[in-house]
Amino acid sequence: MTQLTELTAVQLVDGYRKGEFSPVDAVRAALRRAEETQPSLNAFVRIEAEQALAQAELSASRWRRGEPLGLVDGVPVSVKDLLLMRGGPTLRGSKTIGADRSWDEDAPSVARLREHGAVFVGRTTTPEFGWKGVTDSPLSGVTRNPYDTSRTSGGSSGGSAVAVAAGAGPLSLGTDGGGSVRIPAAFCGIFALKPTYGRVPLYPASPFGTLAHVGPMTRDAADAALMMDVIAAPDARDWSQLGPAHESFRAGLDAGVRGLRVAYSPSLGGQVAVRPAVAAAVRRAVESLAAQGAYVEEADPDFPEPVAAFETLWFSGAARVVQHMPPARRELLDPGLREVCGQGARYSALDYLAAVDVRMDLGRRMGLFHATYDLLVTPTLPITAFAAGMEAPRGAGYRRWTGWTPFTYPFNLTQQPAATVPCGTDADGLPVGVQIVAARHADALVLRAAQALYSAGAGGIAPPAPSPR
Repeated sequence: MTQLTELTAVQLVDGYRKGEFSPVDAVRAALRRAEETQPSLNAFVRIEAEQALAQAELSASRWRRGEPLGLVDGVPVSVKDLLLMRGGPTLRGSKTIGADRSWDEDAPSVARLREHGAVFVGRTTTPEFGWKGVTDSPLSGVTRNPYDTSRTSGGSSGGSAVAVAAGAGPLSLGTDGGGSVRIPAAFCGIFALKPTYGRVPLYPASPFGTLAHVGPMTRDAADAALMMDVIAAPDARDWSQLGPAHESFRAGLDAGVRGLRVAYSPSLGGQVAVRPAVAAAVRRAVESLAAQGAYVEEADPDFPEPVAAFETLWFSGAARVVQHMPPARRELLDPGLREVCGQGARYSALDYLAAVDVRMDLGRRMGLFHATYDLLVTPTLPITAFAAGMEAPRGAGYRRWTGWTPFTYPFNLTQQPAATVPCGTDADGLPVGVQIVAARHADALVLRAAQALYSAGAGGIAPPAPSPR
């Protein structure tokens, strides 16, 4: 018998509509999974059972009257602890933030979910201020992979990825400044979309500037499209938001990929060493797109590795986060974060503008690339999940997390939509993700291609065992 914790948001809403079960049933099941797995996985900063059950009761009453508030009324949702949510502190993984402030404002995406009746089950873990591609922090410790608790969940939206994978609610809000929804989604076997910059409004503005996006982390592409229809609504607090979407992200979701021009880049022109098991799983996903009628060609985007430019922008943003902290408070920071903040503070304005020049040229190159190709497909990551509690794999020769994420951060620089779809596992049973990228504003096309993989059975893997090992 299918458990409620195994259902997607689309399936839950359909079940509520038919009266097969209620939001109270679904929320209780999600809370039970959150509480059962918290000791081993550490996905949550806070599990908010009392408030969630109260919200679920109200939702159940609305469904009984046939008057749901919106598209996700009664669906259990979690929120990364970087995004404001009224009624409780947003601590951002840091001991430097006091919980005794006034917490009376929702971030735009949280506000839209609340308006549509979502039930908030808890706040998920993040590295301090979301600074790195794994999830551990001085505040909340290490978040672990549901497929193997000795491995990392990835980051920085690691708690959100683990919550969805573990069955603690099918929807979660994450943020992505260099891969932070895609990295943990790939490591934990779920779907995630980094939308075009500005498509989902963000407030307060990120110290990492226009690298930072808000995106859905979900069971599959259909759930992400549903969630985008909620969170992509305008909010006047974000001066850089895009105008309203022209149509629902669910419109045309099942149109398939026949006739689409797909560039398959297995290693960004030989710049990236990809593990064989990862390469094989991604190639099978690409072959599925071709079998469904896409015109697939092996082709690489024309850009040199932009890691130096990205790090200039990213580390400068980190330095801005702590700029006004007194020395005593800085001692509370993650040592790695202190180090990159020091590096970021040493960059000059000319260094920063030179990085912006690289970014603009990269955007130009990708604009021309997508004049020829509708989609770019790559591995999401060249590796599978490594040991928990480390910023980079032991012995890999990388000092920083940017060394093992060469497929993700370039598309934060260009602000393009990019998604990760689980497409297989390695010999250790660890998930592999395939990344789908499109031109700016073509978010719906990314979702459509991802949906084609799910429909053909090439997307998605078996969920982790109920009791994480």
